[in-house]
Amino acid sequence: MGETVAIALITALATLTAAGLTGLVTALTVRRQVAGQLTAAREERAEQRTQRRDQDRRDAYLGFLAACDQAYRELDRDWVGPGGSRGTGVDSPYAALRGLDEAYNRVLLAGPEPAADAAGAVVRSVNEEYAGQRRLTPAAGTGGEPLAERCRPEHRAAIGARARQRDEFVAVARRVLEPGGAAALVRGRDATPADVSARA
Repeated sequence: MGETVAIALITALATLTAAGLTGLVTALTVRRQVAGQLTAAREERAEQRTQRRDQDRRDAYLGFLAACDQAYRELDRDWVGPGGSRGTGVDSPYAALRGLDEAYNRVLLAGPEPAADAAGAVVRSVNEEYAGQRRLTPAAGTGGEPLAERCRPEHRAAIGARARQRDEFVAVARRVLEPGGAAALVRGRDATPADVSARA
């Protein structure tokens, strides 16, 4: 009888040990699976945030370029219109410049800093052109001759500055929107927008 009890005890202990080991292995496996799922979920959320940030930047940059085009159109009306709009007492570029400032604020928020700096250079260029037009436009009595004809060198310089600043902004924006581009631009912060456009 003692032998039977010993065998029963050994069998019971073996069964309990096997059940305990099975439970331990299952717990470790589940823990590993949960950790993997958490990591995958974190990576997915990070990727979604990156995609959302990139889309916000793309939208801000496109809105900024559209506001630039509107400001350029208004400035062009004053360059090629008879006598300019300010000769009539209407300052048509002013509203477009305010729209450009609003679009610039969105670029400032969207970042990164190199794109905001390039956008700031565009805004300064447009404001300088506007101020130059105001200085060149007489209060009245232009005889209907377009400002671009009367002030050809200034007009050409303004158009050149527009294209140069816009192209530098576009080069920086493209670089930012490339995968990993924003981080590369921020790391290479000493580079100027001209350096960036030369490398892009």
